[in-house]
Amino acid sequence: MTIHSDAAPAPLPPSPAVDDLQDAITPKVPRWRVALRALRHRSLLAGLIICIVLTALVAAAPLLTPLDPNAQDPMATFSPPSLEHPMGADAFGRDLFARVLYGGRTTMLASLLVVVLGCVFGASIGLIAGYFGGAVGFVIMRFVDLLLAFPGILLALTVTAILGPGLINGVIAIAVILVPVYARLVEGATAEVRNLPYVDAAITLGAGPWRIIARHIFPNVLSGVIVLTTTWLGIAALWITALGFIGLGVQPPTPEWGSILNDGQNYITLAWWITVFPGAFLSLFVIGVNLIGDGLRDELDPTLARR
Repeated sequence: MTIHSDAAPAPLPPSPAVDDLQDAITPKVPRWRVALRALRHRSLLAGLIICIVLTALVAAAPLLTPLDPNAQDPMATFSPPSLEHPMGADAFGRDLFARVLYGGRTTMLASLLVVVLGCVFGASIGLIAGYFGGAVGFVIMRFVDLLLAFPGILLALTVTAILGPGLINGVIAIAVILVPVYARLVEGATAEVRNLPYVDAAITLGAGPWRIIARHIFPNVLSGVIVLTTTWLGIAALWITALGFIGLGVQPPTPEWGSILNDGQNYITLAWWITVFPGAFLSLFVIGVNLIGDGLRDELDPTLARR
């Protein structure tokens, strides 16, 4: 005997989202343990020490020297390093110690702003092109290839010539160079992650494209972005300094490492300290961020064998 019932069948329990399952099966490692393990890398530790010391020096410039970096003292013209002027004075009698510290603020902040702008715009373009592909990805990447076809310094000089000299325009010019670099890296990594099974599972469960990009794809390409950022931070500092050196970056009398080097190039045999000290600070900063980049690459790249 068959019994018919008008009652609706009980609904099935909702399937958990893919990201919730991933959180459940992925062991959570405390961040402090990850940081301690990373600090065992000698290059990473040495780079962090160098960058922290330099950052502390430029940040504490008002505490380390009471002198105005733009104050001129005709009686101290070309004064060699001494207790009164630890790094000497330049052709206008300005204290070089104050100018190097305050100039470091300009150079380091401008370099950081360059990589942030290049990363935000370049990574966004790469994520969109790599995930959606098709005509959208083709058009975006051909534009990226067009930008990559120009030599970097030539493109920077062209943008600076169009916008005019100045720190902000110099930052924009160098950020334009970084956008295609980030876009090419992120697009390739995104296209690879896009075809992994857990992304297909998220699509099957109804996750939208922007959620998939933010929750599943971007975290998996983040390690490459971090390594590229640390590498280009030093290169951006060199290019910011180069623009300041040729007069297209920071304008006088604002202190900046490139402009200070430009001021001292004509007096290298008379007052060596005008070029040596800002050059040393610039070299240490570039070396420090490159050491950090090497260490992060070894820690974040799973394909590298750990020794």
